[in-house]
Amino acid sequence: MMKRIVLMVVLGIMLSTAMLHAQKLLNHHNEAFGDKESLTFRVYYNSLLTGNVTAGEATIEVKDKGQRMFDRPVWHIIGEGKSKGAFNWFYKVRDRFESYVDKETLLPYLFVRRTREGNYHKDDEVYFYRDQGVAVSRKKRKPVPENVQDFVSALFYMRTLSLSDFSADSSYYIDFFLDDSVYVSKIKYRGTETIETSLGVFRCLKISPMMATGEVFADAYPLHVWVTDDKNHLPLLAEAKVIVGSIKMELVEYQNLRNPISARKND
Repeated sequence: MMKRIVLMVVLGIMLSTAMLHAQKLLNHHNEAFGDKESLTFRVYYNSLLTGNVTAGEATIEVKDKGQRMFDRPVWHIIGEGKSKGAFNWFYKVRDRFESYVDKETLLPYLFVRRTREGNYHKDDEVYFYRDQGVAVSRKKRKPVPENVQDFVSALFYMRTLSLSDFSADSSYYIDFFLDDSVYVSKIKYRGTETIETSLGVFRCLKISPMMATGEVFADAYPLHVWVTDDKNHLPLLAEAKVIVGSIKMELVEYQNLRNPISARKND
């Protein structure tokens, strides 16, 4: 149960910050991130039984080592997640996800998954053949939409969008590939808000992705994500109500940002 809660929230964060419009495979001007950027998040779980406890930690790092795929230059983006504290004792998590993303189109060519969650292990690689419109994993070959993302690349695509791409109370859709299937997620843009986190006070864009109701979520829009209202579009905070309790994911450390955080409010 906890594995599904954390996975769904993390996936929701990635997708909600990747509001794609229907468009051709075009180059995108990236002023949002660069080589050696590193983000660290902390995950908290709160319920009547547990109180507010630290459940895990996640990191995302961008690398530019001059690599190429399909004769195109790529970013190598690495995301890692691990359980902490009491959660590490009864349900150990050590996950690693990698995405090789075209530096101009910001679409992935390769997604690598190394999942270690309790007794559950899964390794997979997904190659995206853009010229053929297919994704090939260890087990399946599937047709995919032209602009399909993985859930790591989605975050970084969003961060390159200009503020003119956001309009209040609008809905957006994204195609993403996960577990050998293509999904479509609807995302609502809620407007701007000022929030306070452990890193300070920030002007933010608020976004809510639609999530499947049932085992984890009772409401269709239980998750809210706040990203900085500046060129970085940093995902600062995510909060979600789940069937039992609530979960929060907060950015606690960053390094090597491409731009100053102009969304930070002065004391």
